[in-house]
Amino acid sequence: MTSVQQPSQQGKRPLRADSERTVRTILEAAERVFAANPAATMEQVAQAAGVARTTVHRRFATREALVEELTGWAARRFAEAVESARADSTPPLVALYQVTANVLRVKTDWWFAMSRTADGAHPEAVRVHAEVRDQCERLFHRAREAGVLRPDADLDWTRRVYYALIHEAAAEGASGGGDAEALATRVVDTLLRGFGSPAAPVIA
Repeated sequence: MTSVQQPSQQGKRPLRADSERTVRTILEAAERVFAANPAATMEQVAQAAGVARTTVHRRFATREALVEELTGWAARRFAEAVESARADSTPPLVALYQVTANVLRVKTDWWFAMSRTADGAHPEAVRVHAEVRDQCERLFHRAREAGVLRPDADLDWTRRVYYALIHEAAAEGASGGGDAEALATRVVDTLLRGFGSPAAPVIA
């Protein structure tokens, strides 16, 4: 029995991997197409992805289903970007820079989809944003305790200013105005000049 089942399971794996690659290709194409024209059609997405229109429809029954999956995909990339920075264990200043750079990569690469994750209509995106906000607040508490932020810094206001800086930097990055590392340095430097402790180092 085992010798019969193993070839069958192994034979399916390339199909699953191929299907995953196709879905990612479609989602990446959808991001490019919708970012340029939010009213674009499924056929335009298929053309950009280099696949048949029927291939797109086989995986996404409607345009709305495609946009929903694209939004969820971007939300998951956003969560992974924050998680990979290890904001709860890395030294606060290093974590602040790494989180910022990681998030900016996602926001610039998935500008259309990320703009939809903040509207509160996608349950997974709502959950991810709440978790990211909690991590951000913990990071700012650690940064204040470590002397990176001023002892009297209002952390809620600091977070809101930080979010605004991220948004502006992502908009600039999405329009070709700089890479994630350079934009992250600018964001963190600006934040620390407003809320940082005088003794805190400034990223050069």
